[in-house]
Amino acid sequence: VLMEKMANINFKEVTLIVGVVTACYWNSLFCGFVFDDVSAILDNKDLHPSTPLKTLFQNDFWGTPMSEERSHKSYRPLTVLTFRLNYLFSELQPMSYHLLNLIFHAVVSVIFLKVCKLFLDNKSSVIASLLFAVHPVHTEAVTGVVGRAELLSSIFFLAAFLSYTKSKGPDNSIVWPPIALTVFLVAVATLCKEQGITVVGICCVYEVFIAQGYTPLLCSTAGPLLRKSSPFSMLQTLIKLVLMFSTLLLVVRVQIIQSQLPVFTRFDNPAAVSPTPSRQLTFNYLLPVNAWLLLNPSELCCDWTMGTIPLIESFLDIRNLATFTFFCFLGALGVFSLRYPGDSSKAVLMALCLMVLPFIPASNLFFPVGFVVAERVLYVPSMGFCILVAHGWQKISNKSVLKKLSWVCLSMVIFTHALKTLHRNWDWESEYTLFMSALKVNKNNAKLWNNVGHALENEKNFERALKYFLQATHVQPDDIGAHMNVGRTYKNLNRTKEAEESYMMAKSLMPQIIPGKKYAARIAPNHLNVYINLANLIRANESRLEEADQLYRQAISMRPDFKQAYISRGELLLKMNKPLKAKEAYLKALELDRNNADLWYNLAIVHIELKDPNEALKNFNHALGLNPKHKLALFNSAILMQESGEVKLRPEARKRLLSYINEEPQDANGYFNLGMLAMDDKKDAEAEIWMKKAIKLQADFRSALFNLALLYSQTAKELMALPILEELLKYYPDHIKGLILKGDILMNQKKDILGAKKCFEKILEMDPSNVQGKHNLCVVYFEEKDLLKAERCLVETLALAPHEEYIQRHLNIVRDKISSSSFVEQPTFPAGETSGIEEGDKIPTENMKDVRSEPKPTQTIKASNDRSHSRSNKQLGKNTDKETPHKTTKEIKDIEKKRVAALKRLEEIERILNGE
Repeated sequence: VLMEKMANINFKEVTLIVGVVTACYWNSLFCGFVFDDVSAILDNKDLHPSTPLKTLFQNDFWGTPMSEERSHKSYRPLTVLTFRLNYLFSELQPMSYHLLNLIFHAVVSVIFLKVCKLFLDNKSSVIASLLFAVHPVHTEAVTGVVGRAELLSSIFFLAAFLSYTKSKGPDNSIVWPPIALTVFLVAVATLCKEQGITVVGICCVYEVFIAQGYTPLLCSTAGPLLRKSSPFSMLQTLIKLVLMFSTLLLVVRVQIIQSQLPVFTRFDNPAAVSPTPSRQLTFNYLLPVNAWLLLNPSELCCDWTMGTIPLIESFLDIRNLATFTFFCFLGALGVFSLRYPGDSSKAVLMALCLMVLPFIPASNLFFPVGFVVAERVLYVPSMGFCILVAHGWQKISNKSVLKKLSWVCLSMVIFTHALKTLHRNWDWESEYTLFMSALKVNKNNAKLWNNVGHALENEKNFERALKYFLQATHVQPDDIGAHMNVGRTYKNLNRTKEAEESYMMAKSLMPQIIPGKKYAARIAPNHLNVYINLANLIRANESRLEEADQLYRQAISMRPDFKQAYISRGELLLKMNKPLKAKEAYLKALELDRNNADLWYNLAIVHIELKDPNEALKNFNHALGLNPKHKLALFNSAILMQESGEVKLRPEARKRLLSYINEEPQDANGYFNLGMLAMDDKKDAEAEIWMKKAIKLQADFRSALFNLALLYSQTAKELMALPILEELLKYYPDHIKGLILKGDILMNQKKDILGAKKCFEKILEMDPSNVQGKHNLCVVYFEEKDLLKAERCLVETLALAPHEEYIQRHLNIVRDKISSSSFVEQPTFPAGETSGIEEGDKIPTENMKDVRSEPKPTQTIKASNDRSHSRSNKQLGKNTDKETPHKTTKEIKDIEKKRVAALKRLEEIERILNGE
């Protein structure tokens, strides 16, 4: 009862703790997504509303299926669920993510205050909580968004412990509701982060040594008596319950990870692959290193992998003294807490438990982890450290001689820690600032040099990035990822020879195949991307396509489940005009990942190559079913529907194009194709609006300019078409159709015969065999009353197109006029015949996106193990110079009607010229 009263906290204390947390972390709200946030937030599709919720419970923390070997096996679905909630409210705006982390840290600090009051007096409890709130080592857990796993797990970790402390009744009976709540909270804590299960051990220690008050001395002298007592029976019952529950959780956890441990390389954790005794000596030395970070957090680093902490290869290494001293100190505290009864020993014991037990999963002592030191895993262990410091301060301050000095020292520690935390937050503002701050602490970690290079690479500063990547290869000459980064940067600088040499160096560092030994288990999956990147580089040379294909096949032979190799090979096979083999590659990739929208999109491209638009449309629809905002699928499926000629598909095509421009509001192609759809539907005003929007976004948009001019000419607004044509010809002076249309308008609307003549003559300079331009120039000669020249011109034109009846008729008319004795001025040929552009005819345009033109499937290729990516997201047929080769039945009928009308006009011309 006394402990429960002591554990109560008041409003002033809560306000103080929350105020201090806010003062220390307010600037974290202005930081972005950095380091691991990129994989866990930006690249994690589990955050998107389109991803089914059940997928969160099938994938790891980074969005990779737990069953895959490349998975890190970090199962934290409830933490990912909170990320998803952030995404729901603010998508990828980092401020909301950082704000929620700040709130969670404040909540943990307040709950920790309540826990402290179980073992310390009020004043010491507040001090411990303040130390915890301001400790600089927590910046990685609080300011780094992925640190939310620690924050959430800690909330339920502490709540489970507090619940368990209420499981003992006044007469030593078991109170079952708190036990049931504890079991639930432990499960929730574990689903936030794996270390949550360690609270079971803390509850066991609390039950034995605090609740029951047992000590080793008491157990040895009165063991037989205790076994018969009621409290001992209760103890046995509780321990059995927690052990059964923890065993159940472990079984479930092992089942989830498919009984496989994650695959890490020697670059992630060098000691894990070192021989005895180097492995044991190094792992034990890491314990005092972590303790030193809690004691003196002056030099913090976001990444302690690779060569940060050199291996201890001998018992004579001086660093072994630090290990020995650490274990001596830890042992002394353990003996004190167990041997001597009293509140002081209880406080020390629980502090030790909080320091040691939650750290065990990250200690490397029982199984290897993917890091050497990680500051965020010290979040819970620091609670025990803060209790120890506060308890020690309490002992010192009770002595009148040292009371003032203890207060001064404590105030200095809290103040300097708060300033350090505030300053450290700015390091997390961007990837560049984060990794540069890390290099000030540690220059022996090649990964840090790589990551600074990545940050500069993202800013397109390839020259500076190259210097950092090269330095990484000097620090760690056998780092495959560093050589891959150098190769990619050389490629970005168009230095293909050096790029190929770097990729070949990376390839030579790959582990050799050992007969009878599984290759996939001996290599980081990302390192196999060296084959992908090298193949992507050399396939730019048409003569080396087979060599590139061999590299893809080599990667697949090493890892038959290497999905990216199938995707890249499929793209290459399309380039090699082997669509059937490309289809096989994509189908194989789909066997590995049927929920990949990009794969279904790529398969649709293959079916377009195979002249199977119906199947292509099905695959586009499948891609959109998985990802309704798949921009490429939205766009190209809409174009496919538009070109099908089926009127019933036009509304859906329009809907998809509207969705596309909502996703890509700055892409003029979306507005242009909406304009083309409107022209198909005879919605001229709407078509004009869309075309103008396209031109506003891209002033030199060739197809939009021409089709807008054509739209004006078809709607009796020829004079409005002229300035549009002038703009078109300013950018594209060789645009033949634009010159024909301009000449037609000048001759028939402006009566500018000379201007029209210049247009047609320019066409013939570029293309002497152009029938439309040649015929229209003949008409100009007729208008100039130069009948002989008109005759010669029409003869030449007829030779170019002997089957065109209207040319022969015009030639006959001119010859009749020449043979007559007198020449009477006659009107020109009608506009429809003069220009060769039939009224209402929409001319297919050069820039129009056509799904049959060179497909370039979407793919994302990870170029190194340091999260560097080489992305090639291409819109199919974008900015090609192909025209739609087919016309629908309706279009053919319209053309035939126009042809009949043209023949009638020819008859009228003949009657006029014959004087009828």
